[in-house]
Amino acid sequence: MSEIPEEPVAPEENFFTHLVELRDRIIKASISVIVLFFGMVYWAPDIFQLLARPLLDVLPKGAHMIVTDVTGSFFVPIKVTLMAAFVLALPVVIYQVWAFVAPGLYQHEKKLVIPLVVSTYTLFLIGMAFAYLLVFPTVFSFMVSYNEPLGADMSTDIDKYLSFAMTTFLAFGFTFEVPVVVVVLVRLRMVKLEKLKEIRPYIIVGAFVVAAVVTPPDVLSQLLLAIPLCVLYELGLLIARFYQPKEEGLEENQ
Repeated sequence: MSEIPEEPVAPEENFFTHLVELRDRIIKASISVIVLFFGMVYWAPDIFQLLARPLLDVLPKGAHMIVTDVTGSFFVPIKVTLMAAFVLALPVVIYQVWAFVAPGLYQHEKKLVIPLVVSTYTLFLIGMAFAYLLVFPTVFSFMVSYNEPLGADMSTDIDKYLSFAMTTFLAFGFTFEVPVVVVVLVRLRMVKLEKLKEIRPYIIVGAFVVAAVVTPPDVLSQLLLAIPLCVLYELGLLIARFYQPKEEGLEENQ
């Protein structure tokens, strides 16, 4: 008996199938964030106090944070809790992204995914911790001492403080991903390691430009971002040496 040929899948059906799977992945990722959010929302004021601690510890005696919006005292802690829930659920979110794109990857690319996911999440947390434990106290202490000769009271609105904190967290979180980006570029043959070493001076200049754009307009904040960015780039170059793909000739002889 002759085999019955399989009917080809129509492009429209294939596209619709991917859309349905993407929807399911987004729903699962969203549920993980929502579950954590509702589990933490009762402690929203405490979570905000923890976020504001670096500023509160350096404010002069009698100074305090203020609320300029009628609903700010309610929504700002809620936003902080939602941000914390997203960070905690990020491994689930990354896994859902990986599960969606995995079928389209080659086998050697799939082997890189787990180390990349783990290192990406870890480095992002380290970047946020660096901002919270070092950058915040340093910048706030500098600004308080700078305001004293002016006789200006430093009473920051909680909504503006949240905006500053989120911008800084994202800036340092993504900055600490530089080693991962360098390794991926080298491993996937997108850029040669020697080329990345050659453009080192441009990367240094670019680091200070990026720091000037994404950080508050003070030199201290810019230095605290630009210097780690340069150091992390060098770290990425060092690690990428162990992930360089073999030359074509060597691969064929093996």
